[in-house]
Amino acid sequence: MTIAARPRHSIRFHSRSFHAMALAPEAPLADWLAELDAWLERSPDFFVGRPIVLDLSSNEWSESDVLGLTKDLGERKIQILGLEGADRSWLDPALPPLLTSGGRQESAPDRVIAALDNDDAAAGAPPPPPRPHSLLLDSPVRSGQYIEHLQGDVIVIGSVASGAEIVAGGSIHIYGTLRGRAIAGADDPRARIFCRKLEAELLAIDGLYMTADDMGPHLRGRSVQVWLDGDSVMVTAQD
Repeated sequence: MTIAARPRHSIRFHSRSFHAMALAPEAPLADWLAELDAWLERSPDFFVGRPIVLDLSSNEWSESDVLGLTKDLGERKIQILGLEGADRSWLDPALPPLLTSGGRQESAPDRVIAALDNDDAAAGAPPPPPRPHSLLLDSPVRSGQYIEHLQGDVIVIGSVASGAEIVAGGSIHIYGTLRGRAIAGADDPRARIFCRKLEAELLAIDGLYMTADDMGPHLRGRSVQVWLDGDSVMVTAQD
């Protein structure tokens, strides 16, 4: 007797790499959360829709600390994609997955990942097109616009309006007035910010930031360069 087998749709698995922003809490957590709240008052939509990894490598945290922290962040609409630098024994389903430095889940067997990668190669999947190292914007950045380019520098031929935000993996060059927020060095702490006229709401490099209240009046309206010196944000006039 011949039995006809029901056709099944194939299920394909693919490996992917994504950029995520790492958020590194510091002790005491109450003070760190207060500082985070101050940041969110100035940039309430900064974390909305962004993949966030919680970097726990700077301190020794307990599992209960991290459970409470992820709940506190969730109340602030910050959703954690995964934990980096966490204790490998933490298997609480209420926690985000544990990640290695490469972004893979700690619990995922390497042989499975390798098999999926090989399947993609066998299928002849074309490699992604190369991305330009720098992003050039030849028009002003309007209020409410959000520009993110984590693969290199961002160059703006024009001004950046109040309420606009630019995030770059490298440096930010603005050949006009900077009235919004410029966040450089997401992938390089040596990055710098240059602008022709400083009227910024916020300047940040590698997670260290300076608000408009921190900028001396002698710098307002001038051409400036911004860089990091240790844990300090340095600003100097260029004219």
